[in-house]
Amino acid sequence: MCIRAKENDTLAPEDQWLEKFDLAKFKNDIKELGDSFEKQQGENDVKHLNKMVNWSNACGIVGLGLMGFGVNLLSVIGLSTFTFTRWTMIAHHTCHGGYDKCHTKKERWNKFKFAIGSVWRRTCDWFDWMLPEAWNVEHNNRHHYNLSEVDDPDLVEMNLVRLREAPIPYWIKYIVLIPLVSTWKWAYYAPNTYKELKLAKLRRQGKPIPFGVDPSEAVAMTTLLTTGTPFYSGWEFLNTVVGPYLMFHFFILPIPMIFIGQYFGIENMYSSAIKNLFLAEILTNLHAFVAIVTNHAGDDMYRFRDGCRPFSGSFYLRQVLASVNFWTGSDINDFLHGYLNYQIEHHLWPNLSMLSYKRAQPLVREICKKHGVPYVQENVFSRVVQTVNIMTGYSSMRVFPAKYERKFLEIDILDEERKRKARKQR
Repeated sequence: MCIRAKENDTLAPEDQWLEKFDLAKFKNDIKELGDSFEKQQGENDVKHLNKMVNWSNACGIVGLGLMGFGVNLLSVIGLSTFTFTRWTMIAHHTCHGGYDKCHTKKERWNKFKFAIGSVWRRTCDWFDWMLPEAWNVEHNNRHHYNLSEVDDPDLVEMNLVRLREAPIPYWIKYIVLIPLVSTWKWAYYAPNTYKELKLAKLRRQGKPIPFGVDPSEAVAMTTLLTTGTPFYSGWEFLNTVVGPYLMFHFFILPIPMIFIGQYFGIENMYSSAIKNLFLAEILTNLHAFVAIVTNHAGDDMYRFRDGCRPFSGSFYLRQVLASVNFWTGSDINDFLHGYLNYQIEHHLWPNLSMLSYKRAQPLVREICKKHGVPYVQENVFSRVVQTVNIMTGYSSMRVFPAKYERKFLEIDILDEERKRKARKQR
């Protein structure tokens, strides 16, 4: 999708804060705060992680323990919440390196070891539809350092451009979204993250992207079943990415229910377990959509034309302007949000712990208020409405003024040159 800039000096009312905004001072305040929290991390962060792991495991135990006793809501919610929190809290923050420097058991909670390297490690640490190595590339690198740019693989407005531009009534588009939202982890996210892993390997090897292929175009399950993709075959995707999880989660995991049912004389425990696992899969897709996809979509979220330097002034500003926080506070509230309700703080400093984001959130909000930077925090269900409106084309993202985008990028370049000269003088 092409973003056309409006080359005029008149700012829209919602952009007029830019006239008095000081990028350098904002950057210094954010950087100093992030550095201070990184130095403070330690035992308390580890204790908090362990508590969240125990809560997640408790949900899994409830779900697994009850899944053979007919279709029941407790099992479905337990299984769904376990899958959701294992990804959004434990895998997410560990894979970013949030506990690399503050955890004594570094072999388990290190971003270079967690869930990667073998099917066994994947099974023990984080077993889901996505391949952890592919997630690390797509999310940790591509998404975080291209946020709301054309190269952002998670840019909702661009990924749903066909639906947005489809000449059909909006009410039909809303209906179309129901199956997409219920299956998006395996139908979209697993194949597209694997595409990003393949693209990264091509770039590292210095090989060209296949002719006629747009690297920013998403690869979904429908792509594999229709046109296919030059990056990998359907068999490779099944064998490497989704096959192991599909076989283990839906067929091997419920096998003990057969023997338990025979021993206690309870019929259909195996089939009941599969039904609960299937319903939990739908629920965890819905839960994940509500908490994840809504983080960077809405007509009050900005889009950008060009990339910027990591951890520059433009970078820090974009993380705030293109992210939204949900309600924050108690551990239970944060647990149910998967700690994605601190999205602004997480994008400013991706390698901090969950506890650090909780502590930093009111301070970041104060810094934004001090500099006049919009800091969006709303109820998560309000953001679902915003996101769905973007997906259907009912509304569009806010395009950052071209004049100020260029101005801030130039400031970043000058700042980098000053630092380079200072290093040489030492």
